[in-house]
Order: sequence, then C-alpha cells, then structure tokens
Amino acid sequence: MKRYTAIILAFLTVFAILTGCSSNGAKDKDNEIIIGVDDKFAPLGFRDKDNNLVGFDIDYAKAAVEKMGKTPKFQPIDWKTKESELSSGRIDLIWNGYTITDKRKKMVLFTKPYLANAQVIVTKSDSNIKSLDDLTGKVIGLQGLSSASDALDASPLKDKIKSVSEYADNVLALSDLKAGRVDAVIIDEVVINYYMSQEEGTYKLLDETLAPEEYGIGVKKGNDQLLNDLQKALDELSKDGTAAKISEKWFGENKVLN
Repeated sequence: MKRYTAIILAFLTVFAILTGCSSNGAKDKDNEIIIGVDDKFAPLGFRDKDNNLVGFDIDYAKAAVEKMGKTPKFQPIDWKTKESELSSGRIDLIWNGYTITDKRKKMVLFTKPYLANAQVIVTKSDSNIKSLDDLTGKVIGLQGLSSASDALDASPLKDKIKSVSEYADNVLALSDLKAGRVDAVIIDEVVINYYMSQEEGTYKLLDETLAPEEYGIGVKKGNDQLLNDLQKALDELSKDGTAAKISEKWFGENKVLN
C-alpha cells in the first residue's frame, strides 16, 4: 500500500512540474513580442564579431518593448518576405530600417516615423562616375524588394541604365561593387555612412540623391492595440532621453525624430 501511495505521489509531483513548465512557457510566449529584422543592415541591425545581434534598431526595440512590459525576441527574416511574415503572424513587428511608403501603408500599420533617411548612390572611390548622368549604360546593384528598388523605379534613371542586379542584402551588393561586378549601388544613406566610416577610402557618394524617406515600425493590420502601446512607449523614450542616448551611441548625435 505504501509503495502504491509513493508511486501515486511521484506521478502527481511529475505531473505538477510538467504542468507548471507548460503554463510558464505559455505565459512567457504571451509576454513575447517577435521582431522581424534584417541582420545584415548595419548600423541598425547586424552581427558583431561574436555573432551577437547589435545596432541602433536593436537597442531601440529592446528599450521600447521593455517599456511596454514585454520581452523582445528578434527573428532574422528574408527581407523580401517581410510583409508575409507579418501577416502570417510569424512576427509581430517589422523593425529594421523599414521605410514608410504609400504602397506599404496598404499592407501594414505604421508607427510615426522615427528616423530620416535617403536613398543614395555609392560607387568605388576610384570610379569615374560623378553624377547621375554618368550612370547611363551602367549596371546598378541594390537590395531586392527594398525602398532602393522603389526609388529607382520612380526615377528617370531607370530607363538610362543597362541593368539592375538584385541582392538579398546590402552586404552582398557592396561586395559585388568592390569586385567590379556592378558599377554603383543604390543604398540607404544611414547604412552606407556606417560602411564608409569602417572602410575609409573604399567608397564615394554621388552628390545627387534619389529619394528622401523616413523609417517606421510595421505592425499587422488590425492590431491597433499593439500599435498604440508601441507608439506610447516610443513617445516615452523620446521624453525621458533614452532614444537620444541610443542614437548618440550609434550615430554620434541625436537623429531620432520626435
């Protein structure tokens, strides 16, 4: 009888532990906000030498989500499928240099813009390309399904160039530029400024830009509560100076739009 009772008690103990773990797991998951990022988008979100995910948007997202009383979980995604990842529920936010456009507004909800940017054209430092006119008949590289692609489509330059090479990320585009496989790359000004500071003498920018733009955070259509909670947290980060400190860490100045 004692042996039977001991077995029953042991069973109940194990059941209680498993149930508790399951309950805590569900609770943790409910408290989690999954953030879709491009992990090759320096200095907003990228891997450091130890493969840690770092950058301005990473720090900014952590601060905002924690301000909401939630736990951030970063999910590297194929940037070409970002809206699909969001609409399917696999991620809760698109947050990594995500440009606000009228086309994207039809697919996602946006926070207020938080960073200004522009699409610019970079060439090798020894290139004889000095203006947009010099790009006639040239091969242009850019990240596929990005705002760089949208900027080119909206520009008269599109009809003058020889061809466009699309890449999964800016790192690959810049690699082909250095190798001479493309003549120039259309890229976010925020991004190329970082690479130019890391590789002095490698690149040069044309004075002419293609399109000014602003970054926002994308939220799934219909999830107005998450949007409102997030925007409230962002506003608080601006008021208490946290946003400015994060910006100064990565850019050397406060670039956050208040």
